[in-house]
Amino acid sequence: MNLPNSVTVKEVGPRDGLQNEKQFIQTEDKIDWINMLSETGLSYIEITSFVNPKWIPQLADAVQVAKSIKRKKDITYAALVPNERGLQAALEVNIDEVAVFMSASETHNRKNINKSISETYIVLKPVIEQALSAGKSVRGYISTVFGCPYEGEISIDAVLSVSDQLFSLGIQELSLGDTIGVANPKQVEEVLTKVLDRFPREKIAMHFHNTRGTALANVLVSLNLGITKFDSSLGGLGGCPYAKGASGNLATDDLHYMLDQMGIHTGIDQEKLIQAAIFIEEKLGKPLPSHTMQTKRSLCNS
Repeated sequence: MNLPNSVTVKEVGPRDGLQNEKQFIQTEDKIDWINMLSETGLSYIEITSFVNPKWIPQLADAVQVAKSIKRKKDITYAALVPNERGLQAALEVNIDEVAVFMSASETHNRKNINKSISETYIVLKPVIEQALSAGKSVRGYISTVFGCPYEGEISIDAVLSVSDQLFSLGIQELSLGDTIGVANPKQVEEVLTKVLDRFPREKIAMHFHNTRGTALANVLVSLNLGITKFDSSLGGLGGCPYAKGASGNLATDDLHYMLDQMGIHTGIDQEKLIQAAIFIEEKLGKPLPSHTMQTKRSLCNS
């Protein structure tokens, strides 16, 4: 296998992990959790989303969270930003990186953003331009790359079309999302091969869900194709609120275990990662689904 020496793990738990949780996590607990994540060796944490609180009440405290965390200079603190209004709030609290998002599926895009794909470009263009002008890096997410809960299989041409548009608008990195966790290794190889024929691999990240237990297998295929950036959520927390059955992001603790055992450097301290997982698990009042946490609970009970 053609494996990289190091990988960047992008922790999205405080945003993607929490956004679908019905039980509100107290603001001070979110702040404490992000501070714990900052001590694990992670170099990237997506801390919140500046969306309208009526759409995602869990993240209504975005400004307070962003203002209150203890930032470390070697960590990028990012946030999801849907529009110019959200961008202004993100800039006011000095977010390091702005992430914009849309779908490769027309139906999912309308469900998620309440706009067509073509209408979404018009909204995102000034967001990207203003963020870049403010000296912020900009990342783009594409949802439903490997399948849509409404349209089923999504063509690679649709994915490439949205990717082209986002890069032309100025994004510097693109995260390809398996929103409902349907991707398999063969499909990932086919899609990535075509994506990498058009875009530099250093500008591509992968965002897998473990809904059907294939996330790590998909990571392995991606690694072999030279991808070195992966989104994950501690403990496997999270899922898409607009995609029924899309449970469980790829778990940061499971991803780190595999990479570490394969000799691929991440800079992450697994024990500190577990401590942070235990903390948020207690605040949620339910067990996290990652294999690492299941194993830990099993060993503690034996």
